[in-house]
This record gives sequence, C-alpha cells and structure tokens, in this order.
Amino acid sequence: MQKKAVLALGGNAIIKAGEKGTIAQQFSNTRESLGGIVELIKRGYHLSITHGNGPQVGNLLRQQELGEMEGIPQLPLGVLNAATEGTMGYMIEQSLQNILHKSGIQKQVITIISQVVVDKNDPSMLNPTKFVGSTYYTAAQAEELKNRLGWILKEDSGKGFRRVVPSPYPKEIIPASTINELVDRGEIVIAVGGGGIPIYIEEDGTYEGVDAVIDKDFASALLALEIKADLFVILTGVEKVYINYGKENQQALDQITIAEAKHYYNEKQFPAGSMGPKIQAAIDFLEGGGSEVLITSIEKIVDAFEGKTGTRFIK
Repeated sequence: MQKKAVLALGGNAIIKAGEKGTIAQQFSNTRESLGGIVELIKRGYHLSITHGNGPQVGNLLRQQELGEMEGIPQLPLGVLNAATEGTMGYMIEQSLQNILHKSGIQKQVITIISQVVVDKNDPSMLNPTKFVGSTYYTAAQAEELKNRLGWILKEDSGKGFRRVVPSPYPKEIIPASTINELVDRGEIVIAVGGGGIPIYIEEDGTYEGVDAVIDKDFASALLALEIKADLFVILTGVEKVYINYGKENQQALDQITIAEAKHYYNEKQFPAGSMGPKIQAAIDFLEGGGSEVLITSIEKIVDAFEGKTGTRFIK
C-alpha cells in the first residue's frame, strides 16, 4: 500500500535571517531545503509540499506601500498570497525538478494555487492579531495609515506599530480532491502556499476573498487530513521540540503523545509566534485521524527520517 506525506517548509527557510531576499538567495536556499525530499521518495512516500510565505509577503507589502506613494493602487492581501504561491511554487518546483533529474527519479512536480475556505465570522475577523510586513511605524504614522488606508495597527514588543490582519482557521481546501488524485498518481504537488488564499462562501454558493492570512501549519495539517496522509512533516529552525526552551533546564523531546503535547501547550511552553501553531497543527492532525507527525530542522531531515533525531508526535 502506498504511503502519503505532507511536508511543510517554513518561509524563513527560503529567506534566511539577515538576508535581503534576492532571487538568487531564495533559489539557493530552496535547493538546500529540498535535499530530504529524495529520501522520502526512496522510502516510498507520495508527497505534497506546503510552504510558508512570511518574509516574502512582507516584502510584497512593503512594495505595495512604496508604490502607493507613487499612485499605484495597492493589491489586497489575498491577491498577494496568490502571488507568493506562484513565485515560491515556481522556485520550489524548478529546484525539485532539477534534484529529481540528477537523482534519476522520473516524477512531475506541480504547483496548485489553492483557495482555502474560512468562516467569515471567525473570532479573528473581529480582533486581528496576526502581524504582517516588517515595517514598524510611529503612533502618528499608524494613525495616518488607519485613517487613509483603513489598516489596523498594534504595538509590537515596544518596537513600534505594525499592521495586523485576521488569521482565521482553515475549514476546507477547495482543490483538495485534485491534489489527492495527483498525489495518489505519484506526482509531487506544491499546494496551500502561505496557508492558501482565504475565501468564504456566499449564501448563493459563490466564493469571495478575505483580507486575511491563514496560518501555514494549520492549512498544512488540514491538507494532510484531506488527502489522508500517513505522515505530516513540519520543517522548522530547530532540530527537535524543546520544553523550557532557552533555559538551564531545557529539555529536548524525542517522542510525545497527544496528551503530553496538550499538557505542555497549556503550560505555555510553546509561544504563539513560533512553535505554538506547529504543536497545535500536530495535535489537529493526529486527532483528525493522522498517524504520525515529525518536527525537525531542514538540515537534519535525513537523520530524522532514519530515527536519529527530530521529535515524533504519536497518538
């Protein structure tokens, strides 16, 4: 019986800290991040790949701000999400095609621009908390942007004000059945990039976009469930998940159950802005019927598949 896996790449794997994010840098980082894919294929897995887009969409937002000063109309956030699905999908697709070619593996790699249904009455729609973009503003600038563009801005860690947008929970991935058919066939599908394009369904059944950002890890967990994946892999900046991270009593977790994950989550061991969504996504996948979650770093992915490192989540 074939095995299926969803592999979630972080957006920070493509633009690393301290980099300008040139296309040359992004392509180089993309190639480095895909080395473990061949190992999964050799182990018999049929794959779908997802990715974050935080740094990339932040750059596009900054370009929008600068363009607005020149009278160029700004694009809504949903359209920018679609743009990053295309540009990042292209980089991942081509880089992986080249890796597969050099490895003698004949598979198609396909990017699907993915619309994801959310609830237009999701609590986050009324109280946006998701920071987007990398620009900090003064209180006066924040007030001016609020009045001129209708933005909502909040203070971030005492550094200034940043734009915040809703981050509703994903309910349904529109092209899930097509993704599943392609993955079953053995093709590699890149989907729900940046969490996908958030939409809601009108009473007449038509779709409408939402100016929001869906968390990539939640959308990836949903995709893994919708295509009935056996394994959900989350690649992040650390080799393993830790409790008491950064403290003298820091402890790495090799294996963890749903109950233990919930316990540590409720203890606030996993910050909302970093490991928290990944832990919740792991819990969602396992409680939804998934078998196993693996969290590790890109650099250690092969070792993690061999059981030498990483954190495994089991029921």
